[in-house]
Amino acid sequence: MSSTHPAIVHYALEPLAVELREIAVPEIGEDDVLLEVGAVSVCGSDVHQARNTHSWPVDIPVVLGHEFGGTVAQLGRAVRGFREGDRVVSETAARICGECLMCRTGRYNLCPRRKGFGYGVDGAMARWVRVPARCLHKIPDALPFDLACLAEPHAVAYNAMCVNSTIRPGDCVVVFGPGPIGLLCARMAALAGADPLIVVGLTADARRLDAARRLGAARTVDAQTENPDEIVRGYSALGADLVCDASGASRPLEIALRVARPDGQVTKVGWSPDAIAIDINPLVQRNLRLQGSFSHTYAVWERVIHLLDRGATLADTIVGLRAPLEDWREAFDAMHDGRVIKSVLVPTRQP
Repeated sequence: MSSTHPAIVHYALEPLAVELREIAVPEIGEDDVLLEVGAVSVCGSDVHQARNTHSWPVDIPVVLGHEFGGTVAQLGRAVRGFREGDRVVSETAARICGECLMCRTGRYNLCPRRKGFGYGVDGAMARWVRVPARCLHKIPDALPFDLACLAEPHAVAYNAMCVNSTIRPGDCVVVFGPGPIGLLCARMAALAGADPLIVVGLTADARRLDAARRLGAARTVDAQTENPDEIVRGYSALGADLVCDASGASRPLEIALRVARPDGQVTKVGWSPDAIAIDINPLVQRNLRLQGSFSHTYAVWERVIHLLDRGATLADTIVGLRAPLEDWREAFDAMHDGRVIKSVLVPTRQP
């Protein structure tokens, strides 16, 4: 094994301060594994960090990438339950305290000291990545890495729609924002029995709205030319049983509060970049439940790996580009420009 390897490094808090560098292969601790990365998908947060438009703290320099899978190449001396050669995917909670109430009750995703791959700890846009063994899940041999690496956004969507929200067969569900997370939230809602399922986007989202229909949406809405409120009430006079805001913008939350039926639920999973004034009186007047949803836990990952393996989530629908690590810029730009929904990087295997 060479002492260095290629990695995509975010090195400064300024626009486009990202480059492919040769860095040292990470050394592992007794509870870690060294993973040879099989595939890593590009998240919208990676694109935001590359353009310095993110709204979360970043410990630079840091290797990007938190949606990944690979092969166990080396084990720390205290690691049990894994062997070299195991095919795995990894959760994102790279560092947790292990002592707080959240950690001790299995909700380590909410640990106040949590740091994730790609912003707080070196991530997997590289040939090698160091991973705590507690983050790993084995995957079936038949599940390719270029789909298995999507387990993380699947887990975000599953946690939002199937854990933090309530969906019953026949519920009217509306999803704002047809990005990768929004589309996967829509798919989870479809699998849970949502009917009708409505996905709302913008004119520029035509390709994504088409994908939403293939993933189970009964109706898609261009909010720039159509009124989401009127369309939803054409299906359900009182409004939607559940509205998911996966838009990654600030204003749609106000619309979501209007679209939800009395005693309905609004779940927000998309990060809002701006602090803006919105009318929250419908929250009170309609007795709504407003729920945030962040990250995921072990049980959620086991569910989504099963769904991916069965092909139930139609994951290929959202992957538009597969590229080697050296073509990372095109992979990022294709997502930023809306030419693809999701890019996947496959690190070049060295001799």
